[in-house]
Amino acid sequence: MSQDNQGSVFEAAIKNFLAPIWDLLKDDSVTEVMVNRHDEIWIEKGGKVYKSETSFSDEDSVRAAANNIAQSVGRRIDDQNPRLDARLPNGYRIHAVIPPCARKGTTIAIRKFSTTQFTFEDYIRFGTMTLDVARFLDICMKLGKNILVSGGTGSGKTTLLSVLCNRIPKGQRIIVIEDSSELQINYEHVVFFETRMANELGEGEVSIQDLLKSSLRLRPDRIIVGEVRGGEALELVQAMNTGHKGCLGTVHANSPQDAIVRLEALAQGADSQLSEKALQHQIGSAIDIVVQISRYPDGSRRIGSVAEVLGVNDKGVYQVTDIYSLDRLVKKPDGSYSGVIKPVGVEPTFMKEIVDHQFPFPREKFKIKSAA
Repeated sequence: MSQDNQGSVFEAAIKNFLAPIWDLLKDDSVTEVMVNRHDEIWIEKGGKVYKSETSFSDEDSVRAAANNIAQSVGRRIDDQNPRLDARLPNGYRIHAVIPPCARKGTTIAIRKFSTTQFTFEDYIRFGTMTLDVARFLDICMKLGKNILVSGGTGSGKTTLLSVLCNRIPKGQRIIVIEDSSELQINYEHVVFFETRMANELGEGEVSIQDLLKSSLRLRPDRIIVGEVRGGEALELVQAMNTGHKGCLGTVHANSPQDAIVRLEALAQGADSQLSEKALQHQIGSAIDIVVQISRYPDGSRRIGSVAEVLGVNDKGVYQVTDIYSLDRLVKKPDGSYSGVIKPVGVEPTFMKEIVDHQFPFPREKFKIKSAA
């Protein structure tokens, strides 16, 4: 059977399983559908969450949907395995939890990932960043700086990572490692790896850490990790410190400082003989830039800061300095917020590289602009 025919068969099957919410899933403006119980369904639209009038007939119908979806992707969800985490063939990411763990009834969240490839121009138009911030990040990509994208769930980390990856100069070999394929990367020489969960016997699992170890033997110029969430943090940091410039990844954190601390905590979970001081030194040397992105009350996603990591001091505190920071947000009458990310008056330590490469980005770009 051809891939197109397989996709058609799957879509017909999933439409049957999820008939009550199918129209929501096909609505391009809906980015996530959340079933809290059979008669309580919420959706995310435009960055905001709304309650839907749609419902399943009863708990059994939601449970049957979860069971059928699990079977369709070669998984199972039952009393011994009350959680399901899977990527559907059409790109949707689904997570489900059944009773008694889910006290209100079978709970399902289905996240849709846009197939639209955004650019810096789009981000500038959306107000996510300014032209100067876009140019600076573009320079960081060209110079091969190791970048960590930090933010909360639904903040737009993966989308921003895709935008950055599409600014990698030509002629390099990229290896992308993800739990589930989400990144939209348009590049000539790229290899995509995806993890695999264990089967019903607990065998055959392939983790991000496993794939990262393999990638180091496949001559990568840059390694991209969709989300750093475990012991693979140590392998990524060591790759960054052994000649693999321009590596990228995302991490769940609320600030650039928190992102580095979280990376350390994740790396400590790896099977390593490194002392805490040695690990901190490696992380401080590996990460160059942290880009913080957040979702705000009006549903907008904005870059809150672009910071440089300057290492770790004698007290074990990471030195993270903002280069750009979001100005205070002001709520407007229509409920939206206004605010602009601006330079804080600090030059990056690699300013000489910017000058030597003759990038048209003068020192004045980092100075605080006086109010007119």
